[in-house]
Amino acid sequence: MWTTKDHTVAVGHRVTPASWQTRVDELLGRIAGRFGRVEPRRHARALVLRLLSGLPRKNCWTIAEHAGQATPDSLQHLLSRAVWDEHAVRDDIRDYLLEHLADPAAVLVVDETGDLKKGTTPSGCNASTPGTAGKVDNAQVAVYLAYATTAGHGVIDRELYLPQGWLADPARCRAAGVPTQVEFQTKPELARRRLERALDAGVPAGWVTAVSPASGPPHPTLAARLAERIPPARWLLGDPGHAGVRVPGGGCGHPARPASRAPGAIQLTCNEITTCSPRWSWWRRRQQARARARACHYRRQAAQQP
Repeated sequence: MWTTKDHTVAVGHRVTPASWQTRVDELLGRIAGRFGRVEPRRHARALVLRLLSGLPRKNCWTIAEHAGQATPDSLQHLLSRAVWDEHAVRDDIRDYLLEHLADPAAVLVVDETGDLKKGTTPSGCNASTPGTAGKVDNAQVAVYLAYATTAGHGVIDRELYLPQGWLADPARCRAAGVPTQVEFQTKPELARRRLERALDAGVPAGWVTAVSPASGPPHPTLAARLAERIPPARWLLGDPGHAGVRVPGGGCGHPARPASRAPGAIQLTCNEITTCSPRWSWWRRRQQARARARACHYRRQAAQQP
């Protein structure tokens, strides 16, 4: 691979296979105490290493085969039935990321992502419109909180979205392993709780952005807390990615839509955002890719119409 990006070139000279393995071992050692038994700890290590590998397709079957296991039973047990503190692991990974990327001018990015699924048994599976598909399809949807700086970015929090239809069916929830105490939360509520948790943990940031529908109007309590740390003029709440993202062939995936924002907040196009802050370039590329996928989907639909 050839590149002229300074940061990439610098990392290429500094990160060797041995140093990369050392860093991975350091992180896995940090979370080792969150597993009550050695078996799930070993399976977690195998899972992480294979997720970071170059496997063309990554699921329990392909990962188990790559790890030399005859069946994916152990990995499926780790993800569904094994006892370990996933919340503490989340906090450990967030703290590790902040040790290397903490920046007072960082961006807290809230977004929802849908993973396509077959069947209706996985938790939260429902008909939705995930950006990865560009159409209505069966998917699991989760709200994520990412931390982005000029040095890199990573996910620091997540929560699965459970539709009301799921929670209204106790038998279905019980079969999928959904705890009985789980209550329905809208996507904006999930986003608010992720941001509040980051603020409580002292995560340094200078910008906050959320792509609809996970954004929604800011909760009054959250708005007051954010205002203490980040000026409202640096809240980008809405869907600026759809405003001004041009795709090959002309047109946009969707027309521009107004943002839901607090008084004093602003709405920028992707070009304006990247002009204000270079760290937004990765976010712009993702939005452009989504817009191109939607445009291709609409063109195919138009071509199929008689």
